[in-house]
Amino acid sequence: MRLESVAIAPVPPTRLAEALTAEQGERFAEVVDRGRRELADRVIWNVNSTARGGGVAEMLRSLLAYARGAGLDARWVVMRGDRDFFAVTKRVHNMLHGEPGDGHGLTAADGEAYLATARANADELAPLIRPGDFVLLHDPQTAGLIEPLRAAGAHVVWRCHVGTDAAGPLARAAWDFLLPHVREADAVVFSRHAFVWDGLDHERVAIVPPSIDPFSPKNQDLEPAVATAILQRAGIAAGPVSTAAPAFTRLDGTPGRVDRRAELVASDRLPANAPALLQVSRWDRLKDPLGLLDAFRCEIAPRSPAHLVLAGPSPGAVADDPEGLETLHEVTRAAAGYPRGIRARLHLCTLPMDDVEENAAIVNALQRRAQVVIQKSLAEGFGLTVAEAMWKARPVVASAVGGIREQIVEGETGLLVAPTDHAALADAAVGLLEDPVRAAAIGERGRESVRAIFLGARHLGQYLDLFERLLGRRSVAELAPLPPPRALAS
Repeated sequence: MRLESVAIAPVPPTRLAEALTAEQGERFAEVVDRGRRELADRVIWNVNSTARGGGVAEMLRSLLAYARGAGLDARWVVMRGDRDFFAVTKRVHNMLHGEPGDGHGLTAADGEAYLATARANADELAPLIRPGDFVLLHDPQTAGLIEPLRAAGAHVVWRCHVGTDAAGPLARAAWDFLLPHVREADAVVFSRHAFVWDGLDHERVAIVPPSIDPFSPKNQDLEPAVATAILQRAGIAAGPVSTAAPAFTRLDGTPGRVDRRAELVASDRLPANAPALLQVSRWDRLKDPLGLLDAFRCEIAPRSPAHLVLAGPSPGAVADDPEGLETLHEVTRAAAGYPRGIRARLHLCTLPMDDVEENAAIVNALQRRAQVVIQKSLAEGFGLTVAEAMWKARPVVASAVGGIREQIVEGETGLLVAPTDHAALADAAVGLLEDPVRAAAIGERGRESVRAIFLGARHLGQYLDLFERLLGRRSVAELAPLPPPRALAS
């Protein structure tokens, strides 16, 4: 089955301190020094199901680079599975969000197929693990690895990045499918308290929200001319040719350049001076791209000259998401039926994934080009695109669901709307376009909120604390709490 090992170049953690306050920087340095001492001679393994596409892979690429730069032996392997395995795990993913997915439910045969794939991956990984190593498993695809890797002598932590605010029958059916495995983990990590499952030992449950890296190609500062050059080189933006180079800095500090082109799906390039609304995400029904198209056509376009950019990865490039191409086709068919004047203001972009850092630089440029960033999710584990846009001081309009509610303080660091209220979405987005002073103030408050809570230094520090607690047989439920977003927005 051949596990994939992802190469990660070390990055000094002192770089992260450049984005922190002095107090944050001192605290982070202390945590890293202690972690280096306590975790010496142990490997920290991370396992997920894709090396590119989605927030988990992006966070791993960054956090492991800083961990390696701190002198920790942090490694990343990607498990393998066939189409049937990923169809089951995508169904589980949707059900954990409270959605039916393909509607087939979960059968005993699904459980057997799931476990067979997990065991095949564990058979490859277990011989590489030494007693006392740590294994951090990410999301439903990996839960079946817990027992065999614990049997190999590892401290095994399972992290669930998804969930729902109110668990109904679908979510509980997904819990029942995974619980026999998840109960065996030394610790279980969720992004929010609201996502914690029934049936778990709460002394072994930790809350660790996700984070962004302010210096990654996705979030590093870009001069406006460079952002324009990147979008023009990618074939997304029209207008006078920028004299700047379409350049960015890779995570390892080496220079990068955008040369691959995005595909505009039955769309024209974005005009140079057009006000732009942006949603960037996987092609996933839970991101509600069809709902956003409808809101734009019926509510936003009649009131504003704004254009809408919908951007996502090139279909087929994300191995663990078999529904992406279907969703893109649904979006394309819907847009094709709109009046010509509306279609001219819609820009459907599939972004190249051959080089994940080049892809990230294009997203960075798109977010900086947008006047307002939207995240119209029906359900959301966290929503890294929200924190990304806030870090760039862009005002965000987003659905009041899942982890988005942990990031945005309504009216202060962003605007929250009900996920299916298209009129409210339009009022919020158009209102920000018409009041740039208010939009800028919200954007700046959002940036400082991300600095305080959602940067990688906090995230890495919590992981190191978690591992130290497992070594000392202490409760992981007592990880240091985060400051409340509302206190930071005032």
